[in-house]
Amino acid sequence: MYSLYSILLLLALVVSAPWWLLEMLRHGKYRAGLGERLGKVPDRLCHPAAANTIWIHAVSVGEVLAISRVIGELRSQLPAWRIVVSTTTDTGQKLARERFGENNVFYFPVDLPFAVRAYLQALGPKLLVLAESEFWPNLLHWARLSGAAVAVVNARVSDRSLPRYLRFQELLRPVMQNVQLFLAQSEEDARRLVRMGAPAERVQASGNLKFEVKPPLRPPIAAVFSAIKREENGPLLVAGSTLDGEEAMLVEMFRQVLPRYPKAVMVLAPRHPERFDVVAALLELSGLRYQRRSQWKAGRPTAGDVFLLDSIGELASLYEFAEVAFVGGSLVPRGGHNVLEAAQFGTPILVGPYTENFRDIVDVFRDADALRVVTPQSLTATVLQLLEDPDERAALGRRAFEVMRSQRGATERTVNALLELLAEQGVLGRAEIISERRV
Repeated sequence: MYSLYSILLLLALVVSAPWWLLEMLRHGKYRAGLGERLGKVPDRLCHPAAANTIWIHAVSVGEVLAISRVIGELRSQLPAWRIVVSTTTDTGQKLARERFGENNVFYFPVDLPFAVRAYLQALGPKLLVLAESEFWPNLLHWARLSGAAVAVVNARVSDRSLPRYLRFQELLRPVMQNVQLFLAQSEEDARRLVRMGAPAERVQASGNLKFEVKPPLRPPIAAVFSAIKREENGPLLVAGSTLDGEEAMLVEMFRQVLPRYPKAVMVLAPRHPERFDVVAALLELSGLRYQRRSQWKAGRPTAGDVFLLDSIGELASLYEFAEVAFVGGSLVPRGGHNVLEAAQFGTPILVGPYTENFRDIVDVFRDADALRVVTPQSLTATVLQLLEDPDERAALGRRAFEVMRSQRGATERTVNALLELLAEQGVLGRAEIISERRV
């Protein structure tokens, strides 16, 4: 089965090679780390060598943020161990290098035997940890053959992906046998994993690590928006992680807000960097004044401006200063994005009706009346209603913060489960676990 999968994957890569090359030329995507993706282990990973290594894979920014506390705790409790992190996306790579050190971070290899075996041989991990729903057949297969324990943490199975997984259940079942531990975000995710073929006795619901994301470091630009709020200018609206089709709605909303709030400023942050120029062209045609972060030098956005955040890694910190935050990918049928970056600051949150990618998180907030769900038709009215009612706005943000606080504990459960797995595999003695925890 693995040989057939490898042949089919290799053929797919060859056939799609022109598309990958075009993406590299047009947007620069996938160019960075190409050698690493093809199995060339960078020298920085090999020195210094560590007797015991944990390899953690986090696809992109969201997964890197979610796993950060777990890595911090593992480093604290296993100070003699080395922890290396792989990512798939460039944005995830950048954040991981900032958080964990360049010498400990690399691009995830393509799931072909020669590529994954190169990393397994070079790193010799005692434990492989995959974040969320990364079930790569060759990686899991060869990791087990190498003697590494394998865990999937913060696992989730979205409404969209479940039917596809179930359609290939017979093929997926032996792949999932290579995993010793599944830690699911919720009981529903745990049930779905078992339906897909995970052994029930290996599946636990440990909670969602994203509820415990660390507040971001403030970039220099945060001081500018802090001053806007402190000096009672604004109001400041932040529309984050927006997708194609949403920016036009948000621009129209802001146009209707300005007559009542002429000092308002809106931060508009597209999800994908390759769309920055497209959104800038939309703003140019809108007739509204706007500034691009990439061209911004000093001062602050002036009243009535749209501030196009065409940068990476700054959005999360700006939610702190918003009177109202809209989290994108949800006014169009794309499944939504993470609301927790705004909720950690107690910021009032709006989302559209399409939030299935974060079903469990959004359900918790909706049950607590801790966010507002809007449609394209109700977006403007809801923003204006919240701007005109500061008490309700404050209460909505306060409930969001309380939800965040009530859901904590997933990091501790995840770390404990991983340490127990290492003990069960004979890699880490239980006495050593107890000793490290006392430290």
